Amino acid sequence: MPAPDVAALLNELERSAPDVVEDARTAVEWLTGGEPLESVTQLDVCEFLWYTLPLKVSGDEREHAAIADALGRLLDLGGLTRYAALCRSHTTTRILRTYARDGDEAGGTAYQAALDATGVLPPDVPDLRWSSIMGPEELGAHLACSAALELAIVSGELEPGSPTWKDQREALTRRWLTEPRTDLGGDCWLHRVHGERLNRWVLGRGAQRRELAQPFEVRLHAPVPLPGGDVLGPLRWLLRGAADPGGLPLTRNHHLSRALSTEAADRFGWSEGRRVRGESDVPVLATLREAAQGELSALGREGRRLTLTPAGRCLLDDPARLWDAAAAALLAPGRGEHDFEVSAREAALMLLADGAAVTAAELRERVAGVVSGEGWQPSSGNDLSGPLGALLRRLAAFGLIAKPPTADGHIRLTRWGQSAALAALRAHALRPRQYVNVG
Repeated sequence: MPAPDVAALLNELERSAPDVVEDARTAVEWLTGGEPLESVTQLDVCEFLWYTLPLKVSGDEREHAAIADALGRLLDLGGLTRYAALCRSHTTTRILRTYARDGDEAGGTAYQAALDATGVLPPDVPDLRWSSIMGPEELGAHLACSAALELAIVSGELEPGSPTWKDQREALTRRWLTEPRTDLGGDCWLHRVHGERLNRWVLGRGAQRRELAQPFEVRLHAPVPLPGGDVLGPLRWLLRGAADPGGLPLTRNHHLSRALSTEAADRFGWSEGRRVRGESDVPVLATLREAAQGELSALGREGRRLTLTPAGRCLLDDPARLWDAAAAALLAPGRGEHDFEVSAREAALMLLADGAAVTAAELRERVAGVVSGEGWQPSSGNDLSGPLGALLRRLAAFGLIAKPPTADGHIRLTRWGQSAALAALRAHALRPRQYVNVG
């Protein structure tokens, strides 16, 4: 069956209902952007009716309702009855009323809830969290996945609201993202999106940073393999202790006990010649606990005990998941941190990732050059000692840095540390882009 021609449909509508044809023309131009009507999906229709129409098309609630109705008539003439029904649905009427009477924020909330309920919005999957700001490849992948979900719902393969539909929706999205496609030259959508994000990451601000990041674009395209051996030994030791009956004892001030602090210092060489009287005498142990309790959400406090959370149990039982979480934590923004601190730690990991030995002064100087080229000025209130010190303590806490430093103060990552640096950089480069709320 030939695709409906928009111009022919408008002419037909003008003959039968001349008073609505201009509203229909306005709607279809916004909806298709000049593309053929056959390319329109349910997601396109929903986004036009519930977002574009109330926010970008001039008019009040009554005028917006008239435009939606006119679009429905046009779609009916084209045989797109499912989409026409959306134009006349109670959901559309309710959302337009919410925007008009309760404001844009309430309308946006109603729009998002209604869109989620359709089942055609691709969910986040373990391999990919969708951005709110999408490049061309990611937008293409998102639209293709939405169209696949729509087809599965129409065919009865997926039933929104059923007990298993969310798992089925995720499985279908993952399959659609990872299957090689002839229209992509044998590539898959996931590789395309990852390649786009990596390229954007490499082309970040500053010539020095681009030069430093360029070799990593190819290296980070594939996942970094989980190293063998006793990787992340200190972290696993802490989580296993919290998993024991009763958990890990805390002092009245909620610090780890003296006995546990002494055991950690002796086991992992963290005493640095100090007399250990408690957690405060072992800064690396404090860092380890903060990471496990904070970014990893693996520990929870119950009175004067640290216990393993359900998330911590999942990490402890799955070495690959623990590895991914710990590596990502190397660049996760800490409490009160901003882009400057993250940029400094990112540059440091790139400089250390090949196992080169550098002094703290050399590392600071080279990082300063990179972040200055990005527009940050370490001499103007942006102190590098904080983020670099935090990174080195976390690397030490995870057992990823050679210890002790050499006599001349050189810092070097272990083989595991080099892998963790690459994994952290990859996770950071592939993170979704989101709008920043400055309010």
